[in-house]
Amino acid sequence: QVQLVESGGGLVQAGGSLRLSCAASGRTFGSNAMGWFRQAPGKEREFVAAIDWSGFNTYYANSVKGRFTISRDNAENTGYLQMNSLKPEDTAVYYCAASSRGYLPRNQDGYNYWGQGTQVTVSS
Repeated sequence: QVQLVESGGGLVQAGGSLRLSCAASGRTFGSNAMGWFRQAPGKEREFVAAIDWSGFNTYYANSVKGRFTISRDNAENTGYLQMNSLKPEDTAVYYCAASSRGYLPRNQDGYNYWGQGTQVTVSS
């Protein structure tokens, strides 16, 4: 069992940066893949980025590639999403998720643990 708590969201101007954190409890976090998703008002939740248990393999949505960086610190049971060059269209609730399924999912069906989300608002 893994519990996830996101933090680091807030209001930022376009072009600015934020770093989201995902604190995990549970001894299995280090063996789980981790992902970030987001949901804007009136839209479906979408994939943002994912990282495998080792941290060596990552995937990004095309919309954030080159601007966002996913990382993790298994010793601290924490995952991160560094977001640079933010745009108004990045405004959404951001969720972290963990997967114990043994591969690196890029869709939400592959994740079995979810946090409550943190709001990110980018003003123009």
